[in-house]
Amino acid sequence: MRAKSVTIDDVARYAGVSYQTVSRVLNCSPKVSEKTRTKIEKAIAALHYVPNRVAQQLAGKSSDTLGLVTTDLSLHAPSQIASAIKLKARQSGFSVVIAMIDNHDSLACQRAVNELLSQRVEGILINTPLTQIESAEITQQCAKTPVIFLDVDPQSSAYSVVFDPFLGTQQSVQHLLELGHRNIALIAGPKMSISSQLRCQGWLTTLASSGLHPSALVYGNWSADSGYLCVRSLLRDNVDFTAILVASDQMALGVLRALHEHDIAIPSEVSVIGYDDTADSAYFHPPLTTVRQDFRLLGEKSLSQLISLLGDENPLRPTSQVLATELVLRHTTSPPSGLLKKQRTTPQELAEHLVQIAAHPGSL
Repeated sequence: MRAKSVTIDDVARYAGVSYQTVSRVLNCSPKVSEKTRTKIEKAIAALHYVPNRVAQQLAGKSSDTLGLVTTDLSLHAPSQIASAIKLKARQSGFSVVIAMIDNHDSLACQRAVNELLSQRVEGILINTPLTQIESAEITQQCAKTPVIFLDVDPQSSAYSVVFDPFLGTQQSVQHLLELGHRNIALIAGPKMSISSQLRCQGWLTTLASSGLHPSALVYGNWSADSGYLCVRSLLRDNVDFTAILVASDQMALGVLRALHEHDIAIPSEVSVIGYDDTADSAYFHPPLTTVRQDFRLLGEKSLSQLISLLGDENPLRPTSQVLATELVLRHTTSPPSGLLKKQRTTPQELAEHLVQIAAHPGSL
């Protein structure tokens, strides 16, 4: 038999106060003495009382609940941002309901937003890559519910808190150029990701300003495995490069692995720069030079901006808060060796060559 839920009346009887006094404490009213508040909080803990959010919402009361739409939380950046949002929300007296989407498209995001709106959240944070048009459509979908975007173009007309998409790419390209690199390969993130598009655009623009084009441009999916496969394809196609710019540290981990497997020295033969400055990038082999994005700061700033919009009946014109990035120099960049291009033979090519030798021994 299901146990009877503890009610406000139960808490009031246990604490020896009125129903109204318990309600005031639950709603953080200042009109309760510290002694009485402590007594009620002890009663709540003793009875394991949990406020009925649904009942509060139906009664027209504030739910103190916010929503977060996010991409895959197994990836470093989304998980760090979500963690910072939840911590800051808890410190501010809010809880957070998370809707994670697998498909990076606007329809999946719209469905997640509808799910959160059905739970009557007071505001929504969206950390999925969206175009300006898509973010405008979702803002309209949310109607009077405030919404903040964390992965859109800074030129978007919606409220957003984002990292400067061009500063980091300019810093990384300029660093390689100052070292003397001219043959630079690019490993971008997914083609459909707005953050990937903006980073790629920043790389290309900065290279073009020096009269350069990339040695190659290939696309991954943010994972270490995709970075590994991208480098394998560059080596298989015998692309001439002395440096690689990578759109995320997780992909850079795979890049380093592929270079090590082909006995390519880092950084003396090939320099590598990542993006994000994940917690473990300093422990890669070698420690990774990368562009730092403070994901916890992004989570905190976006949550603070969302809270500031709650209850604001006359909000200002939507603005974009742009956060700076920083190039972190470690041990994966150095001047190019200046040697003639080294013919990089893959294991498959070596095997084919040995077969040819075995078939024609007289040619030796």
